[in-house]
Amino acid sequence: MNTATSPKTYQFEALTDVWTGSVTKENGQLVDKPVPDRLITTGLLGSIRWWFEVLVRGLGGSACDPSATKCEGPKHCVVCGLFGCTGWARKFRFEVLDETSETQIKQIKQDSIFSLRFTPLRPVCDEEWALLDATLRLIAEYGAIGGKTVYKPSKENRRAEVQHHKDYGLLLNSSPELNSNKSVDMLKKYLQQENWSKQNHDKFAWASLKHFWCVNGEYLYRQDINNSIYNKVIGRLEPKGQSSQNDSWIAGYRPDQKNRVEAQSKKVFSFKNPARTFGFVNPEYIVFDAMKQRLGKVWRDTVWEFLTGDTIIERLFTKKEDRP
Repeated sequence: MNTATSPKTYQFEALTDVWTGSVTKENGQLVDKPVPDRLITTGLLGSIRWWFEVLVRGLGGSACDPSATKCEGPKHCVVCGLFGCTGWARKFRFEVLDETSETQIKQIKQDSIFSLRFTPLRPVCDEEWALLDATLRLIAEYGAIGGKTVYKPSKENRRAEVQHHKDYGLLLNSSPELNSNKSVDMLKKYLQQENWSKQNHDKFAWASLKHFWCVNGEYLYRQDINNSIYNKVIGRLEPKGQSSQNDSWIAGYRPDQKNRVEAQSKKVFSFKNPARTFGFVNPEYIVFDAMKQRLGKVWRDTVWEFLTGDTIIERLFTKKEDRP
């Protein structure tokens, strides 16, 4: 297991605006609204960590429940080993740089070029770099980064640019192809080492590449106030006013303090430009075949490729010229 202390820098083009956080204070109260031209790097890093967890679980490794982690000090999971936890410092300094390689202060806007730089504060091993490389490519090629990625597109011209129908968090990877000598099998062996704390994934078990799917080139959208192919896929009732009657694991749950229901996000995410739809399944509620059938009912007139986590893992660790 080799280690390295040199910084690594990854360059991206923002295909949409990137939302990294927006809590500000008005009249003494915290409110969630855009903060003009402000980049919150911790929001960006938190999103990268979440996708790192998705990859680690997909490769059979252990990633703690971030909302109730038992990782502490030297007894930690592989994710906390790199990103830190109570009593265990993060292994790197994280910076966002603009096109001139200066510190990015303003919000990342569509069409801008920016870089993410990871400077080791302690040695980072080759396996950790390989996992980080793959995580950033997973985000750029199949996912999205930052907040507000739960919004859904609209076909209505007057609503297309309304905040709740805008796309956020899509990137184009401008860095060289993954150049790691670590195979999937080698990384799986690394993740199974006895020194890692083994965690019960609990309510985050679904957030794994084992349950992930993606369709590039197609999107789901709201048609008008009474119709939405997005709602057809996630199972919400139409017209819109009835949608709250059909909360579910895949459609998400609205908070209900009276009945002790915590808010949960939808498990299907869709973007219009560039078109991309991805999500997660859960064997207790919906499997890949059922998800594919739902999508087929709304995309029946087009040709599209339904990629599952196993195929995506294979592609993440295969150079582009060698992919099928």
